[in-house]
Amino acid sequence: MISIKGLTKTYAGGFHALKNINLEIRRGEIFALLGPNGAGKTTLINAVCGIVTPTSGVVLVDGYDITKDYRRTRGRIGLVPQELTSESFETVWNTCEFSRGLFGKSANPEHLETVLRSLSLWNKKDTISMQLSGGMKRRVLIAKALSHEPEVLFLDEPTAGVDVELRQDMWNVVSALREKGVTVILTTHYIEEAEQLADRVGVINHGEIILVEDKDKLMRELGKKQLVLNLQTPLAGVPSQLADYQLELSEDGQELTYTYDTMRKSTGITALLGDLRAADIHFSELHTSQSSLEDIFVDLVKKSP
Repeated sequence: MISIKGLTKTYAGGFHALKNINLEIRRGEIFALLGPNGAGKTTLINAVCGIVTPTSGVVLVDGYDITKDYRRTRGRIGLVPQELTSESFETVWNTCEFSRGLFGKSANPEHLETVLRSLSLWNKKDTISMQLSGGMKRRVLIAKALSHEPEVLFLDEPTAGVDVELRQDMWNVVSALREKGVTVILTTHYIEEAEQLADRVGVINHGEIILVEDKDKLMRELGKKQLVLNLQTPLAGVPSQLADYQLELSEDGQELTYTYDTMRKSTGITALLGDLRAADIHFSELHTSQSSLEDIFVDLVKKSP
């Protein structure tokens, strides 16, 4: 649905915001774009949406060039920006209706009603935007972006400043859009959003894409598991004969944590348990945990140049 080749953006002061970005986004997927502040996420989105002019490179949306076929590409895109910009003195309904008209779409009250109801905004349709809470204003931005029935939806930090209940509602809306075939590109600081929603994950840092991978495959290959043992008797330190396992001992000496790679042929757990018995170390219970997408993301950003 979106094909980005050699995309570069250098600002007048010499700052390289984007560096030779190559990215393919599949039709009908939810793609999470992750990266720290200043990594280039918003610049990349704005370049695809025609808000920022690239220095070089080509961007195609559904096969159309964003520069040569601006109207065709922009009409296929809905954008929910980070900033809470809205027509303060207009009602929610008029705001969405006007946004639909901007894209040359004929009036469709039934569609607007469906959108507003899905975002729990129907009872606010006659309310002036300036009278809404921050969370409701965020919902209006999404309603505006969906008013012209886009095939691609960019969500740039859509749940920033939104409470947990509203955030869950928005997740449901995004999932429903995917079922209808809409391609969704999501940037977020809430890693659990990407973990719950995304089909694929891209990580950007210092203006460069450092990884693109299916979410489940990423978590399988880069995720680590930990075995935590609750000891019957606290330890003052890890015995030297267990040094090869690189065990971590809790401050109170009550827990031993063993981190292992799930992709290796042998996890080493069986050997560890045998060596613990040999060292006369006994445990009352054990449990395992899988590293989250957030753990993987933080690790990747730390390792990137």
